[in-house]
Amino acid sequence: MEPTRITEMRLMTVQDELSAREPIFHRPEHGTTRADFERMMDAEFWEVGASGRRYSRAHVLAILEERYATSIDEHWETRDFFCQEIAPDTYLLTYTLLQESRTTRRATLWRRVAGGWRIVYHQGTIVEPS
Repeated sequence: MEPTRITEMRLMTVQDELSAREPIFHRPEHGTTRADFERMMDAEFWEVGASGRRYSRAHVLAILEERYATSIDEHWETRDFFCQEIAPDTYLLTYTLLQESRTTRRATLWRRVAGGWRIVYHQGTIVEPS
């Protein structure tokens, strides 16, 4: 039932770079301020949350600013990374995120730009217990 998801060898370096940035906005080494998050996001960024709701870039920035105003103690694990090249310098990275009692499948569309990576789109979908 599950698709075969094996990253092509030519994309392994990209997968390694991007997986080190996931889950997005939860890696303090990549920044914790609004300015940091703005640099991570493409101007056209938007996301679909696990609830199915769509969120604008401005909304996500406001939530992140509020979240990082206090100390955060998070416990999570990522696994099952898969990277696909969608267009020149544009990649889809999918993976599974385990956060305490919640498991989600994540998809982030990344664009390589001068000076690094920008997040174009992100989605999280809750995995129902089987």
